[in-house]
Amino acid sequence: MLSTSIREFVDTALEPHVRGFLHTPNVPNGSGLVLTHGAGGNAQAPLLRALAEAFAAAGFAVLRCNLPYRQTRSFGPPGPSDAARDRAGLKNAVAALNKILNEMLSAPVPGDVASGGVCSTRESKTIFLGGHSYGGRQSSMLCAEEPALVRALLLLSYPLHPIGRPEQHRTQHLPDLRTPTLFVHGTRDPFGSIEELQLAIKMISAKTKLLTVEGAGHDLGFKGEKKEENLPAAILREFEALVT
Repeated sequence: MLSTSIREFVDTALEPHVRGFLHTPNVPNGSGLVLTHGAGGNAQAPLLRALAEAFAAAGFAVLRCNLPYRQTRSFGPPGPSDAARDRAGLKNAVAALNKILNEMLSAPVPGDVASGGVCSTRESKTIFLGGHSYGGRQSSMLCAEEPALVRALLLLSYPLHPIGRPEQHRTQHLPDLRTPTLFVHGTRDPFGSIEELQLAIKMISAKTKLLTVEGAGHDLGFKGEKKEENLPAAILREFEALVT
């Protein structure tokens, strides 16, 4: 495992502002992942923290960010009028992480005498975007609007429909999604069954993969002190397989 550091991150150069936590790998692999939360959560959600640690240990720079609505209100769900601004905030987070990766990949590498201390063999940067529930839905809508924004998507517990209202599918944008996507979904998620999600995924023309978490609900096994210890590593493996 690679050593990583975590620090609070704030970028007020763009509006909406970008606020969250940055996981910096000791040895960057040229990839960055923006992760965001669901409607009732924030960037400190246990699932996001565990995923960020797993990806950073593999060399990814990871930015766990609070969506603009959460920066404005410390609790409560977003309103319908928040969605467009939240997508703008995610776009700004991608831009912020892109800048961070540029700085990382141009930094001197100890022991690289031949290139004067600067590594000339590092891979070019690649940005990914992911989110849990509402954050994942807004991420997918943003990518449907801007197909070239990121290399791939990670959608955790995609909220296919409101609880108890399966006829209200949130799939209108999926035919426009051209970004490779990994879905991670629990078999007991009340926001959509595995069968319903499989049908929705068929609407996407890009490469997709579904990782099913047996027995998990919308929290994917991360509720309170409870943690699905092996899940972050499994998600990392599936995501790397999707994008390579």
